[in-house]
Amino acid sequence: MVIDAHGHYTTVPPGLRVFRALQISQMGRPVKSAINISDDEIRASLEKGQIRLLDERGIDVMLELIYRVCKLYPSRFVGVCSLPQSPGVSPGESAQELERCVKEFGFVGCNLNPDPSGGYWTGPPLGDEWWYPLYDTLQALDVPAMIHASATCNPAFHTTGSHYLNTDATAFLQLMESRVFRDFPKLRIVMPHGGGNVPYQAARYRALAIMNKWEPFDDFVKRIYFDTTVYNQDAMGLLIKVVGVDNIIFASEMLGGVNTTDPVTGKSFDDNRRFIDAIDWLTDEDRQKIFEGNARKAYPRLAVLARG
Repeated sequence: MVIDAHGHYTTVPPGLRVFRALQISQMGRPVKSAINISDDEIRASLEKGQIRLLDERGIDVMLELIYRVCKLYPSRFVGVCSLPQSPGVSPGESAQELERCVKEFGFVGCNLNPDPSGGYWTGPPLGDEWWYPLYDTLQALDVPAMIHASATCNPAFHTTGSHYLNTDATAFLQLMESRVFRDFPKLRIVMPHGGGNVPYQAARYRALAIMNKWEPFDDFVKRIYFDTTVYNQDAMGLLIKVVGVDNIIFASEMLGGVNTTDPVTGKSFDDNRRFIDAIDWLTDEDRQKIFEGNARKAYPRLAVLARG
């Protein structure tokens, strides 16, 4: 089975965009209201988009950010939740929603935004005990958190071009210089976008670990799972060599930040399974870990899925 651990439902029906626009317009006086979207509208938005591409690219299951999609296509999509984080609000306030999504909706994990301020970094770093109530809940529920920023409010940063990647690298170092994994030894963290600059700057992190007497980089990097959303053959090989086969999870971010065609290859940038298939030094066992086994370790609640 090929499990894609990083998907985005970007082809939402028009009704959701209307609902979001109303939310923004009423931000100072929020009012609860229903979203009038039919199941057929959801199906139509997916059949010609993600489901078609999953079939074309040989992907069996994708981890998604929406409950109704997962109910309509339980064999193709599994839910992960966003947390209701706000600047200055304790992450512990999100614990109840995380528990609800896991226990009531069957979600298998969550996205954790280390910068709820949207590019201004006004909150404590991930190593601060401010975050500990949420880590405690993650560990108790036995679900992982994928580090993933939301949109940036700071005009200095492009959301997908710099803010996301800056967040990945910043979050990695915040965890590296902390005692989070000593205090929460069963906590599982997934780093998207190949870890931002981590594979490329591995020597810098090794040096910093030595200088600051932190855990050695090559040991610490094994505490985190990294996804494969790097979209380049050389980058994919470097990521796997630096992180190691046991900590790589296949993901495409479809349909997300790089939903366009590479004029050199004629392929979509996020059609990235081919880069793993092309690495001749990977064994069949290595590929099984990357495509399925490691996702099941990181997301143990995926046990509900039949094995490929």
